[in-house]
Amino acid sequence: MKSIKYIFLILIMTILFNGVQGQSILIDKVVAKVGSEHILLSEVEEEFSYAKTKDPSLTDDIKCLIIDNMIAQKLVIYHAKIDSVEIAEDEVETQLDYRFESILRQMNGDEAFFQDYYGATGAEMKERFRDDQRHKILAEKMQYKLISEIEITPKEVEKFYKGVPSDSLPYFKSEMEISEIILTPKVNDVERNKALDKITDLRKKVVSGEATFADIASKFSQDPGSAVRGGDLGFAKRGVYVPEFEVTVFSLAKDEISEIIETEFGFHFIQLIERRGNTIRARHVLIKPEITADDLTLAKNKLDSIRQLIASDSMTFEEAVMKFSLKNLPSYSNSGRVKNQNTNNTFFAADDLDPDTYFAIFELKPGQLSSPLSIQLPDGQKAFRLIKLNTISKPHKASLKEDFDKIAGFAKESKKNEYFLKWLKKKREETFIYTDPMFKDCKLGGEASGM
Repeated sequence: MKSIKYIFLILIMTILFNGVQGQSILIDKVVAKVGSEHILLSEVEEEFSYAKTKDPSLTDDIKCLIIDNMIAQKLVIYHAKIDSVEIAEDEVETQLDYRFESILRQMNGDEAFFQDYYGATGAEMKERFRDDQRHKILAEKMQYKLISEIEITPKEVEKFYKGVPSDSLPYFKSEMEISEIILTPKVNDVERNKALDKITDLRKKVVSGEATFADIASKFSQDPGSAVRGGDLGFAKRGVYVPEFEVTVFSLAKDEISEIIETEFGFHFIQLIERRGNTIRARHVLIKPEITADDLTLAKNKLDSIRQLIASDSMTFEEAVMKFSLKNLPSYSNSGRVKNQNTNNTFFAADDLDPDTYFAIFELKPGQLSSPLSIQLPDGQKAFRLIKLNTISKPHKASLKEDFDKIAGFAKESKKNEYFLKWLKKKREETFIYTDPMFKDCKLGGEASGM
């Protein structure tokens, strides 16, 4: 359990922006030193206050665990600096922007409310937490450097399995593996031209000065996430946007407005706001061609025809995925196999599946196909989904024969945790660590404080 707490807290670090509002005034002091790194009393109190919001029953005793984990964090950071682990400044900026934008979205883009709530502007908050964010990235990179190359052998998996008492082995529910083909309706020419005419008119108003970019985006853009911020997409590095959008936005000069471009999402025009090396901040207006009922019917009928080709062995499911399925989905690059995002493998228990998917396949046998299922993609786009049931298992106690891959995953994580804890223990012994007498009754790293 202790190892899990260490790993979890090293990975997560301090949650930025939490515990800022409504802090009481505290006379600060250094309560721990780890090499050249310091831990302040205010930092311990902030962590404690945040923990109390999650579990009001916590007492001051939890501060021993907090300071112990903060020392572990500082050990990682201190030795990352010694090992010259590098961080690009745009990485820090991008993650700060992402966190700020996430909070602002929860406030409906109201920057005045943000400033009133936190007592500081977004820019001021980002500066306040810049070092915290830098340390978080540094710790993540150092931990990745330490454990990323750890592998597990079949003998180690078997040893791990045999080391688990029989009555402690997990009981696996019935699980399924599925594959999918996702087909989106094709926009008809009439609706495509309507959307193009509309965005052409909107761009003319911006370029002529008749209206500001922010006003047009707020009133007309069909990207709800950025429209509330006048089209502002925040900072992003290369590789974030779809190719057509990325090529255009990275070719723009500051304040330049692009020509109209077309992507899989619709028509856009873009303005570059700021560039920082390989990181840019831009805003855009998006207009989507309308999908009609006839377009939807055509797409559904096409997917049903694809289903008939697969069922008659005229085409394999995998071939159909490569030829017809939506290419920007994770399943496309995995021959249609769907990954369970909660477990990072391809197995789904019944309660892991959304109701529509479950009821589409619950009567199927392995190898059979569902009927085309109407779905909505994360971006709001309507689509149709054809599902293949690959495998289904019966409920059972974990066994090496049936569940080798799962057990191997558990064994590998256990090996990583064990290695990381050994590294921490060794670095505690090699590194100067001081803790304030106020923590003299705490057991830190298995030893009494006051090192």
